[in-house]
Amino acid sequence: MSARPKPQVLDTEAALSSLPPEWSDDQIPITIASRVSSSNDQTIVALDDDPTGTQTVYDLPVLTEWSESIIEQEFSRGTSAFYVMTNSRSQTPDNAALINEVIAKRLMNAAKKYGRRLSIISRSDSTLRGHYPLEIDVLAKTLQQQQNQNDDDDDDAKKDDVACTIDGQIIAPFFLEGGRLTINDVHYVAEGSKLVPAADTPFARDAAFGFASSNLLDYVEEKTGGRIKRSDVMSISIDDIRRGGPERVRAKLSQLTNMQACIVNAATLRDMQVFALGLLDAESKDKKRILVRSAASFVQARLGLQKRPILDASVINSSGGTENNGGLIVVGSYVPKTTVQLETLLALDELEKIEINVADLVDKQKCATTIDAILDRVENAIASGKNTVVYTSRELVTGENPSESLAIGNAVSEGLVSIVSGLKSQPRFIIAKGGITSSDVATKGLGIRRAMVLGQAAPGIPVWSIGEEGKFPGMSYVVFPGNVGGDDELAKLVSRLSV
Repeated sequence: MSARPKPQVLDTEAALSSLPPEWSDDQIPITIASRVSSSNDQTIVALDDDPTGTQTVYDLPVLTEWSESIIEQEFSRGTSAFYVMTNSRSQTPDNAALINEVIAKRLMNAAKKYGRRLSIISRSDSTLRGHYPLEIDVLAKTLQQQQNQNDDDDDDAKKDDVACTIDGQIIAPFFLEGGRLTINDVHYVAEGSKLVPAADTPFARDAAFGFASSNLLDYVEEKTGGRIKRSDVMSISIDDIRRGGPERVRAKLSQLTNMQACIVNAATLRDMQVFALGLLDAESKDKKRILVRSAASFVQARLGLQKRPILDASVINSSGGTENNGGLIVVGSYVPKTTVQLETLLALDELEKIEINVADLVDKQKCATTIDAILDRVENAIASGKNTVVYTSRELVTGENPSESLAIGNAVSEGLVSIVSGLKSQPRFIIAKGGITSSDVATKGLGIRRAMVLGQAAPGIPVWSIGEEGKFPGMSYVVFPGNVGGDDELAKLVSRLSV
């Protein structure tokens, strides 16, 4: 059999204009939202492998830890949907598996205690990085085992048989604001006026989560090590969505059995909304049990959230005596897009610019003195009203294997966290750039346990309001993904918040 042709770079305008017209029902998000609000006994939980997954939602709580008590508190409030930030993308496979297992068990126990139906979404990266299929497999097995336990079923054979309850797994990496589109089963990343196959971007060369396949059918086979063959993966095409609507989506999903994989094509938010409604029908009418591995846009579609205007600078900037302080920007992400955005930011005047040599953070003998010196500079700059950017040197330092690379990344993040946790003066705002960086700054640097998503500072860039238990209660915390926005996006945001 001849090799399949390699996906090519597409002209965005030409590619989108060649597609059928969108499904015309404008009421779909309203219909979905109505179902969510009327389901008084259901809780939807998005397990987010880094904090950037809140980039399409608003007015939702985010939990950054998952003790039994904090999960039960959320269920006791009757919250219809919330996030749990696992930060598992920064963990080893064994740790990621354990995190997902523990959270799933606690969610199931809380749901049973409060008499609520549970729906779990595994939110991950729109550029296909992360612990797939590990996390979705662990969730499926754990949910099955816990259901058996809750049903007082001690049949061990049944407990190990995922197939008896989970019919399908959805892979839906579409993310509108980031320009991540799936067309003809190929996942693309928008770069300027072009759509570049995901495997041809720097994201595919990630030290921990690299991949070689842009076609999602091949991606599933690649990542499962051949356990799932591309020929066994179902595809919901754009034709299915735009010509057949929710009913065709439902009809195809109703055929899923035995944890079958299904990939979703989407080029607009409406496409994802149509898919979400078809999924809801398959679950409610056909009693299908389906787990979803998705990027951020699916969560928005699944909750029926309409787009909301970008937050005004006055909402993001802190008040109450800190409005004259400077803001703090912490940049740890090393992806090329972040580096370009950082270079543009550094061209701004009246900005305190502090570079940290990554080698000094990894060196245990130099780390402490390096952090102390930088903290003094940051403290003085913020107290004097000067916006300050603290950024890591741009040369990528990796280990000999994925685990070592993760360990180096975590060491760098711990250094940045120490600077934030050591602050005495409250910044007017904090922007954290990069997934691991923003997670660790939130939980370890600012002590956030529960935050509210206010909305977005720019497309795909969420803003949290820090909870009462945090270091600076009520302050805005901007979670700026490493791979989102134009070259000047970070500079524009800092400038807007400086007026």
